[in-house]
Amino acid sequence: MSTELAIQRALEDARSGRLPQALAAVRSLAQRKPKDMNVAQVLGLLLAQSGEHEQARHHLSRAVAAEPRAPGYRNNLANVLLQMGRDREAAEQLAKAIELDPSYVRAYLGLASARLRLRDIPGSIAAAEAGLSRQPAWPELTMTLMTALEQAGRIDEALAIGERTLAAHPRHALLWSQVLLLTNYTARSADEIAALHRACGRALAEPFSPPAFDRAPARRLRVGFLSSDFRTHSVAYFAKPLLAGFAATADEAGYESVVFSLIATPDDPMTRELRARAAEWHEVGLADDAALDRMIRDARIDILVELGGHFGGNRLSALARKPAPVVITAIGYPNTTGLATVDFRLVDSHTDPSGAEAHATERLLRLDPCFLCYAPPTDAPEPTAPSSAAPFTFGSFNAIAKVGDACCALWARALAAVPDARLLLKTKALADGTARAALIDRLARAGIASERVELIPSTATVAEHLALYGRIHVALDTFPYHGTTTTCEALWMGVPVVTRTGDRHAARVGASLLAAVGLEELVAADDDAFASICARLAQDRAALDAMRHGLRQRLHASPLTDAAGYRERFARAIRGAWRDRCARA
Repeated sequence: MSTELAIQRALEDARSGRLPQALAAVRSLAQRKPKDMNVAQVLGLLLAQSGEHEQARHHLSRAVAAEPRAPGYRNNLANVLLQMGRDREAAEQLAKAIELDPSYVRAYLGLASARLRLRDIPGSIAAAEAGLSRQPAWPELTMTLMTALEQAGRIDEALAIGERTLAAHPRHALLWSQVLLLTNYTARSADEIAALHRACGRALAEPFSPPAFDRAPARRLRVGFLSSDFRTHSVAYFAKPLLAGFAATADEAGYESVVFSLIATPDDPMTRELRARAAEWHEVGLADDAALDRMIRDARIDILVELGGHFGGNRLSALARKPAPVVITAIGYPNTTGLATVDFRLVDSHTDPSGAEAHATERLLRLDPCFLCYAPPTDAPEPTAPSSAAPFTFGSFNAIAKVGDACCALWARALAAVPDARLLLKTKALADGTARAALIDRLARAGIASERVELIPSTATVAEHLALYGRIHVALDTFPYHGTTTTCEALWMGVPVVTRTGDRHAARVGASLLAAVGLEELVAADDDAFASICARLAQDRAALDAMRHGLRQRLHASPLTDAAGYRERFARAIRGAWRDRCARA
């Protein structure tokens, strides 16, 4: 067999979900042809997909050293360096690739991504625009530009570019997802956002044939979990309680969990912990839609729970093929998928009261009292309070995209109600001067003077991040897109969170979390109530100190951290969904 044919077969194996076989074949080929740099390239790419990044870097570096004027070799090496967090080295390789061949457009995509990760938002925008000038309406590069614009606070501009590119690529699933995700940050109406999600569902629709299944309502079920976030990521803190397994009740045969991981991160501590909890674990990131569909079917999954929705790295396009008898979307995304093949969406009566069905293509599976269960970080420091001499400080550690004009106006009401208060904001994007300036400008337009604001970009560890809550008296939720992990973290560190409810799931998550811990008095129905709650809290620091020292225990005793109770509720809910499916078969 020729080398070229052997490489093609290995790549086909990888795309079909047979990564171990592909790796074995290319390793053998590399031993026979150690000087063939195309073989070294493919081996490096497959090793990266399996999570063996250092070995991947070794082989790809060999190729660059052997053929230093090949821009594609530098591009592939840079992609692995990005996966390893060596962003500056990646940017250097990509800039060199463009210098060698300015027409090599793939390098612009990598360079835009690298500069974004280096918190150089203007540099990312410039690289993306340079690439798009050579290849207009390129979806992947458009998506990177949209992300850079989002972090610069230019969400409406990002949406306009995304929607123009969708007109040229109406079936590009990930571009659809990025457009839909950004709509959640805007003031567009819930009806308009829901209509756009339904349009996505129609655009991505595929002919499908659901798998045959054993229609026994009470039998043991194989429950699959699909996500790109089985790692140290906010979604994992809510997925962990589920992956511990499901409790069987007297009239049910129980469940077993099967994980389909879209990103290989074998050295990540959260990945190791989650992997230990699953009955089976499959790395499926390289599989195309047809292969992923087949892998889920071959695993005999009865109920597939996808955890990403339209967030980046999702594979909703594969779910358009209906790979399991029951498909549920849960936890990660605050809106409908729009896909007719997704049967249920996990919510609760706070996030989605009666009537919310109008904004969902799925049936709503209400998991009361809260649709989430939080697994606090094990290395969280003990709560500490600001010094008695410190000015009263409001704070938020939410993503910068959530701090739009409506949010700034709401926060301005709180600061006006407490004239001596300051505002502490922390998020990674603030490492970039452009993002900082844009945020300060938005706050100023809302009436919050820059001298009242402190901006912090990031911390080295989760523990250091959590310790910063010791500088905050009261946390302010974002609006209309609430925080989730940030709200749980604030409460865990003893800091009350004030939230303002709206007309959609994303604007009601805070109410659900606070109700789960018995803090309904911190939920405001309008802007006036939000400011009033903030002022009341600011007037009694002694009560805040008492709350700080009691909140963690309060969470311990609440449904929000009751993993066993949550699994039982989840098990009952999906058993009901399964019985419904059997009855309709």
